[in-house]
Amino acid sequence: MGQIICCATYKLIVMPDIKIINRETLSQRKFPLEYITYLKPDEEGNMGEHQAEIYYRPDAAAVLLYDLGRKKFLFASQFRLASFLNGNETGYLTEACAGLIDEGETPEETAIREVKEELGYTISNINKVGSVYTSAGGITEHVHLFTAAYNGETEHAGGGGLPEEGEEINAIEMDFDDTYNMLKDGKINDAKTVMLLQHYFLFR
Repeated sequence: MGQIICCATYKLIVMPDIKIINRETLSQRKFPLEYITYLKPDEEGNMGEHQAEIYYRPDAAAVLLYDLGRKKFLFASQFRLASFLNGNETGYLTEACAGLIDEGETPEETAIREVKEELGYTISNINKVGSVYTSAGGITEHVHLFTAAYNGETEHAGGGGLPEEGEEINAIEMDFDDTYNMLKDGKINDAKTVMLLQHYFLFR
């Protein structure tokens, strides 16, 4: 059983002695999936063998769009098969706009591009609020989190995502108060969106 570490005495444990002893490729259909066997020392320095299934998903960027004058957020709504297979009756999630970072792009460039592709708006000034590992137990993906203002009263392109990627994305505007209540009641359950909304309501 692991011990409880007091926050006052906690210090970062550096483990330079991780040794990968076997890598088995399970799939390379889209992104690599490997079954890895590795050695890791415990607190006494004794090496123990461990296994993990790792999916090498690229890093991503997500951006929460807000219209301060109209007190509205702009979200993307789309079908997510994984959520449908795990209890989401419709399979649709209300999410902050997001996408994978293309080779040669910065996270900021990805955020701006994805907003244009998915929601049709052109944004320029974006604010980075942090970055997180989405599911570090088995996925390498690291998501960069941003907020940005948009003007819902201006003309914008259609958005909707890229048909060649099978995207069918609907834009949803929601009042600040309605969004806050949905967040409080657990009715928004996409992780990156929850974190961005919590940050916004905490620091606005």
